[in-house]
Amino acid sequence: MSLIRLSRQKPPPLSFSVTLLTRLLSSSSSKLHDHYSFKPPPSLSPKPQNPNAKPNPIPKKKQKPQYRPPSSLDRTGLKPIQSELPFDFRYSYTESSPTVRPIGLREPKYSPFGPGRLNREWTGVCAPAVDPKARSLEAAEDPKLEEKSKEMRERVQGEPLTEAERKLLVDKCQRHKTKRQINLGRDGLTHNMLNDIHNNWKHAEAVRIKCLGVPTVDMKNVCAQLEDKTFGKIIHRHGGLLILYRGRNYHPKKRPVIPLMLWRPHEPVYPRLIKTTIDGLSIEETKEMRKKGLAVPPLTKLEVATAAKNGYYGSLVPMVRDAFLSSELIRIDCQGLEKSDYKKIGCKLRDMVPCILVTFDKEQIVVWRGKDYKPVEDGYFLPDRESFDDPDDNLVCGAEGHDSVDGTNGRQGFYSSDE
Repeated sequence: MSLIRLSRQKPPPLSFSVTLLTRLLSSSSSKLHDHYSFKPPPSLSPKPQNPNAKPNPIPKKKQKPQYRPPSSLDRTGLKPIQSELPFDFRYSYTESSPTVRPIGLREPKYSPFGPGRLNREWTGVCAPAVDPKARSLEAAEDPKLEEKSKEMRERVQGEPLTEAERKLLVDKCQRHKTKRQINLGRDGLTHNMLNDIHNNWKHAEAVRIKCLGVPTVDMKNVCAQLEDKTFGKIIHRHGGLLILYRGRNYHPKKRPVIPLMLWRPHEPVYPRLIKTTIDGLSIEETKEMRKKGLAVPPLTKLEVATAAKNGYYGSLVPMVRDAFLSSELIRIDCQGLEKSDYKKIGCKLRDMVPCILVTFDKEQIVVWRGKDYKPVEDGYFLPDRESFDDPDDNLVCGAEGHDSVDGTNGRQGFYSSDE
């Protein structure tokens, strides 16, 4: 019966049991202190309970800062890169001319090298080497830069190669002996390609460069820009295949500082290539000439590769010049090419032949020789193959500039193998 009564009784409240347990522990701790000089921890000591006291808040964990991946744009605590190269930094050195001034920009003047990464200011077209604070679209010319460039190249090249050394380097760069190659495509010689060339020169004295696309229309300009910007020397050329020698005194650890472009800048706005009316003709005559030009048989169809859509166009300018001796209108079939590509080809033909652009309709290039056309007699073009047998041969550009090969400038004198 007693067990039944105890089971029917209500259990004591929780606060009462906690108080009883605390008293028992405090009495036992006092005995321990008397016998062993033991002091109980503060958690066991009796404390007066306040029913209105709020429970201790749970401490919040400190939030970790959000993860930020490493970025090349983060330049905190770093100084801008200083480069002593004596030329203006451009996206493409072969497909842009410092003599042609754009009429506008497509974007603000954001430097493609990144904010605060370079000690040169981006003008929207280039990063000039003369005045870092230049704000115009064109950089001022400094005659000291050409002298500095010539001194740097002579110091790196040293004594010229002998014929046996040149043949040995050319043999090492053959396709069946090495896979080391740099491809030069529709954008031409870009700024970041200079860094690729120097990286290849760490492991080999010469590097093979394969050129295809729009820049091959003017191979002389490609060769000149390669030697001018890398301070190397072209020792062999066959079509669009070049072999660039680094120089006898070249040291990889003393290579120039080349800051990389982090993105491709937008091209500026240039004047229209084809006007509404051709100079010297009326509107009706211009329409009739465009209609007649699209009806003439094509002179040639530009080769288009299956994947890259790039071909070799080194013989296009002499072909157009020869055709102008018998016909005043020339049509070139460009079906399959990018629109920007055949527009650039037409621009090069206008400057190198020279001729007048008529239309780009229906993926065709139609050019007119003009009323007072005179064949260019002193124009020089690179032959299909050059071995550079003369060790004193020099392909680098000097103070004469980088004009077209129509004979208006004396850049022919830098090729000792001229015919």
